[in-house]
Amino acid sequence: MDDEKRQQDDWASSRKNRLPSFTEVLSRRTRPPVDLFMFYLFLQREGAEDILDFWLDVQQHENLCRAYFKDVRKSGRTIKEDWPQYWDYARRRGSIYGTVVGLSTDGGGTKRSTTSTGEMLTEQDKRNLAAVGTSDEKTGYGGRSTSPRPPTAGLSEHTRVASASPTDGYENPPRSSTPFSLSGRTPTLFNMRRASRAPTIIPRAAAITRMDLIASAERIFYRYLSPAGNTVNSPENHEIYLPPSLRIHSFPLSSSHEPKTQTELALMAQIPDIFHAQKEYCFRAMEQDAFPRFLRSKAFGNLTPISALVRLIAGLIILWIGLAAAFALIFLDVHPKSKRFFLFIPFTLAVLFLVSHQYELDPILVFLGQSETTPFRTLTIREPYVRKLLMGRAVWVTVLVAVFVAALTLLFWAVPGHRL
Repeated sequence: MDDEKRQQDDWASSRKNRLPSFTEVLSRRTRPPVDLFMFYLFLQREGAEDILDFWLDVQQHENLCRAYFKDVRKSGRTIKEDWPQYWDYARRRGSIYGTVVGLSTDGGGTKRSTTSTGEMLTEQDKRNLAAVGTSDEKTGYGGRSTSPRPPTAGLSEHTRVASASPTDGYENPPRSSTPFSLSGRTPTLFNMRRASRAPTIIPRAAAITRMDLIASAERIFYRYLSPAGNTVNSPENHEIYLPPSLRIHSFPLSSSHEPKTQTELALMAQIPDIFHAQKEYCFRAMEQDAFPRFLRSKAFGNLTPISALVRLIAGLIILWIGLAAAFALIFLDVHPKSKRFFLFIPFTLAVLFLVSHQYELDPILVFLGQSETTPFRTLTIREPYVRKLLMGRAVWVTVLVAVFVAALTLLFWAVPGHRL
């Protein structure tokens, strides 16, 4: 635990003058409000969290496969002896587990082809993300979860969440089948419901078998890739969008019986790498579309859209009250005129709420070191550079509010009274 905390501190110190990358967020190297849990909540508000669920579950599937290969090698057997069909497939087509299964690193069979999706993850990205899976395997493939999803009732008995959060107990909104497109829904505290039931931690009470790998891939296929009309295997299907070249239209294997024919054995050899191209496509889709908006939302603001909207409504109402009081003091010619200085109270609240809505930033919360997770629920800002950015913007917003309040107060103080 101390080593992990020290490593987190080292990662944080390296980002004192920059925002985190998407790889760092996915590999849990960042702190609130730009961590993986906050990114998941951001996608919830857009109804697009399915694509992150898919990425996380495929990451877990690949970690499971990696743990299986390591168990085989620890037993003294080679992958070629234990699973000859996969060995032949990996030699011919390439595999992301080349170094794990013992394939030559300078041969042509250690890299997956990405001709259909273009250049995807860099080698550094892959090493960073693989580090998460390695830490899981060292703890028995279940010491911690890579999923940021909040816990809810009805999950698998093996499901766990890595850390508590102020939003624990909240549920996710309904899923969207189109990634990163606004669905037109307004997320509220009352319609958040978790749809995913895929376990985020796979138990390691017994040795991992190839049937476990099939079951893992089958669960992912029927949850995210099977057409939405298929309710036989997954009544809570949440199909994600993929380009036609990456779509998988059927899953011919079943976790209920072991493959026996040569065709089934050949298909089973593809299970470890079956979703890797789709996973890399989802990575780039999130990195290029949702992640920049997430950084703008959380690194330059600390309010959720609903909270900002509430401030807009409250600000307009209080401004109307302040103006009504100001005109009443003028047209009733109330003396002494110094009483008009009390107008700064409604004007301050009104301008603060309106400017906070405009910038999606509440300076008071920033000065207290807080950022909203869901409407009116906050957590502490721990990312150093984000804290620095938000503090600078909070000072600017405070100055702006002070200038507007002073101008309004002096304006209504200077106007001569005229009793109607």
